Parts: sequence; structure tokens; C-alpha cells
Amino acid sequence: MSEHAEILPGTLDLLILKAVSLGAVHGYGVLLRIQEISGGAIAIQQGALYPALYRLEHRGLIESEWGRSDNNRRAKFYRLTGSGREHFVEEEAGWRRLADAMSLALAAETREVES
Repeated sequence: MSEHAEILPGTLDLLILKAVSLGAVHGYGVLLRIQEISGGAIAIQQGALYPALYRLEHRGLIESEWGRSDNNRRAKFYRLTGSGREHFVEEEAGWRRLADAMSLALAAETREVES
């Protein structure tokens, strides 16, 4: 069994938006930031990341510009757009509601359920 949590469908975009909301970051840096903010529990594959970055940029939720990474390599840096920030806030609220509801449901015990 892997030590990493499996991400659910639809969560990759939210994780990327969260990572980018913390400050401009290049593509590979998004992977590292997600791993860092999840305490190492979530590892995103590069093969999934780059199509998602393209999709989010195409939707106008993030924008990019070329710059230099810490090791002086040319890299595309991503940041949230205004509409990206609004979308992130809405999606985050929805996932928090779902997580709270799932926690309640999974914590239910037999004596709490009416027949």
C-alpha cells in the first residue's frame, strides 16, 4: 500500500489553485508545494500536472510568464488570476462542506441511527 493519499477526481485542479494561491511558482514547484502543504501525503505525477496547468490557464484561472528558477533554468511561473481566486474560494468552500459532511457520516455509530 502506498504511503501517499489517492486524490479524488476533481481535486487536482483545487490543489493546484491552492498551491499557486500561496505565491507564483513554476510547474515542478507546484508538485513540490502540494507535497509540502500536504505533509508529504499527496504526490502528484508530472504526467497529470502539466495538462492540468494548461487546462487551468486555458480557462483563465491561472496565468503564466517565463522566468528563471532557483537553479537558473528557464521556467514558466504560474499565478492566480482574479477569476481564479474567486473560483478557488468557491471550490474550497464546497470541498470543506463535503469533508465536514463525510466526517459526520463516517463518525456515526449504530446508536445514533434511527431505524
